[in-house]
Amino acid sequence: MSSVMDDPTLERHFKGHKDAITSLDFNSNMKQIASGSMDACVMIWNMKPQMRAYRFVGHKDVVTCVQFSPSGHLVASASRDKTVRLWVPSVKGESTVFRAHTGTVRSVSFSSDGQTLLTSSDDKSIKVWTVHRQKFLFSLNQHINWVRCAKFSPDGRLIVSASDDKTVKLWDKNSRECIHSFCEHGGYVNYADFHPSGTCIAAASTDNTVKVWDIRTHKLLQHYQVHSAMVNSLSFHPSGNYLITASSDSTLKILDLLEGRLLYTLHGHQGPASCVAFSRTGDFFASGGSDEQVMVWRTNFDSVDYSEVLEQKGTRDEKTSVRSRPSAQESEAAGLSDGRTSQKSGSTAPVRPASVDGPPNAQQDSIPAALTSTLQHIVGQLDVLTQTVAILEQRLTLTEDKLKECIEMQRQSIAES
Repeated sequence: MSSVMDDPTLERHFKGHKDAITSLDFNSNMKQIASGSMDACVMIWNMKPQMRAYRFVGHKDVVTCVQFSPSGHLVASASRDKTVRLWVPSVKGESTVFRAHTGTVRSVSFSSDGQTLLTSSDDKSIKVWTVHRQKFLFSLNQHINWVRCAKFSPDGRLIVSASDDKTVKLWDKNSRECIHSFCEHGGYVNYADFHPSGTCIAAASTDNTVKVWDIRTHKLLQHYQVHSAMVNSLSFHPSGNYLITASSDSTLKILDLLEGRLLYTLHGHQGPASCVAFSRTGDFFASGGSDEQVMVWRTNFDSVDYSEVLEQKGTRDEKTSVRSRPSAQESEAAGLSDGRTSQKSGSTAPVRPASVDGPPNAQQDSIPAALTSTLQHIVGQLDVLTQTVAILEQRLTLTEDKLKECIEMQRQSIAES
């Protein structure tokens, strides 16, 4: 098992966008990656080398965020043109579009059941929509500046949002109330997300730090000061043991949440690294930057059995190939905010989700895999049907409008003659 914890390796990179990459997401089937860019395009990259990429044109301005639906049969995109689009990644780049906000839409995010869509905007609001008809359900309005990011918790009951008002807010979806505001960041908060266990959240800020909070006690669990410029994006490994960050200092950093320390620093991008995302299984991660490139990395660390990784620690600590050692200053900065550190110098309190004892997929193992994949396939097909019907509805509306115009023009020409 000597390969349990190898360094991450760059597998391939995709070129095709004509401006900075703003957002990335992996399809759940691992066959595609979606990316959004300042060039106003959404691109779908196929992991199979012989398959060409799709370029989706429709937005009139910068695409700020992209995300696959859980089934992988839809891609949602948000834009500075104030709209959200839902694309079928296999069809000829057709999409339904709706005006979501009165300002730039900064983020779009599906609930884990794929039924609901969450959007956030420079109009300071967060909105919740149905995916099926893009019907507006309700909005959350307590931020006093641009809302950069909003995400559902894994169980869909809570929402986390990150804003230029320097707060991270936690909301109850059912009562639509703000449960708590985390105000520890000294700069705008660019990004926030839930730990896979749903017990804590992490946020990335222009103050160059990443912070992790417990959502039940609202206590700051970890504070990482490992970047030398603003942190633009972060992504939790599905195991919940690691966090990867992307920064304007052009690096990606992998943090070990159990030990509260910096594990790897990756230098791939020329200029700011704007976005990063783990694949659904955690075997890969992708990063994007101002250099217009999408890079795909193989994670190379075991996502299931962490005990083996711990056994390997002694032999592995000698390695410094891709990983650069945290400096004393960085190690110190990784300590808890109140100065408490555990036995290891510069490590923070581990994030151990209290409610999760077994491996992350223990609950699902009781359902036969074949049945699960069949159900996912059915849900996916329904997604596509829904989207196709919506596209047909739009076309019908356009046809009706054209018909009205024609009849109107005929009337006029008859009246004139």
